[in-house]
This record gives sequence, C-alpha cells and structure tokens, in this order.
Amino acid sequence: MAATRETWIVATKDELRQLAMARRSARSETEIRSAGSAIAGRASAFAVRAQTVAGFLSMPTEPPTRRLLDVLVTAGCEVIVPVVDGRRLDWVVYTEGVQARMSKLGIEEPVGERLGPRALAAADIVLVPALLVDRAGNRLGHGGGFYDRALATVTARTVAVVFDDELVDELPAEDHDRRVGEVLRPAGLLEL
Repeated sequence: MAATRETWIVATKDELRQLAMARRSARSETEIRSAGSAIAGRASAFAVRAQTVAGFLSMPTEPPTRRLLDVLVTAGCEVIVPVVDGRRLDWVVYTEGVQARMSKLGIEEPVGERLGPRALAAADIVLVPALLVDRAGNRLGHGGGFYDRALATVTARTVAVVFDDELVDELPAEDHDRRVGEVLRPAGLLEL
C-alpha cells in the first residue's frame, strides 16, 4: 500500500495510525524477520555507549526486538523492558529467554520483579516503539500516550525503532508529544 507524501502530512493522527497499521499488516513474515536481524546487527551502536538500555518486546507486526535485546545483554548492557501498570509504564529486567505473557492490551510483557517507573531514569538509551517517525523526531505511537508520559522527564538518548519506510518527512505533533533524537531502522541508525 503506497502512501504519498501529502497523505502523511495532511492526515490526522488516527488516519495515519490506520494507514501505518495496514501497511504493517501487509508485510510478509520474511520481511519482518529480516528487519529484526538487520536491527539486531546494529546493536554495536548501542553496546559501546550504554550501560543500561530501556527496550521493549515488539508486537508481531513491529520490527522484531528480541534478537537486538539479546545482543545487548550479551554485550554486557543491563536491559529493562516495560510492563503497563494502569496509565504508566513499569519496568522489568530483560534476560535472554525471559518468560513473557500477553497483557490485556495485547502486548507481550516480561514476567519478573517490577522495578518501578523510576527505573527508566537509569537508562542511557531508551528504545521507543513507533508506527512512524518524521525527520524532526516526531513519533506516532499507538495512541495510548504511555511513552509520551514516560519520556516527559527522561534525559537519556531516545531512539525510535521502525521499518525503513516508516521514516517520513513530516507528521502532526501536539504539545504533549515527546520527540526522539534518533531512529533505528534496518538500514541503520540515524540521528535526527
């Protein structure tokens, strides 16, 4: 499903979410797995500069993150991943092979001791899920606002993880939206 530049600029956030999710649903399993492998191969960009990385367990249509997280753990990084707790994110230490369960929101969450929302403050890098990211760092998420609230007080490097074609020229943004400073795609890491 092709989207013109005008579609991305003039559409509302809800329309953009629908377009982006439809494009993701149309991706083949091979394309998704390939993106996950390429992204995991970019882990050295993080491992040399971070002690603690806040990551996330990807949903089936997102670029897969488990291999990336495993590579970071093997490189000596502490990796934490979120668990939804009401309207905020709590955090759990990620280890290779960590058990996970499906949340009420349909998101895979790790099973383990919760560290509390403040654990995010210890992260050197925060990997953020996104449907789309623009060249100014505006990120379009799923609309729950969990990451916008969590990132409100974070000073760490923030990196959106997307497919190559999900970096776009311009997205609508509101005052409460938190920008990211970098984008990680199969093609590589790009500072915005």
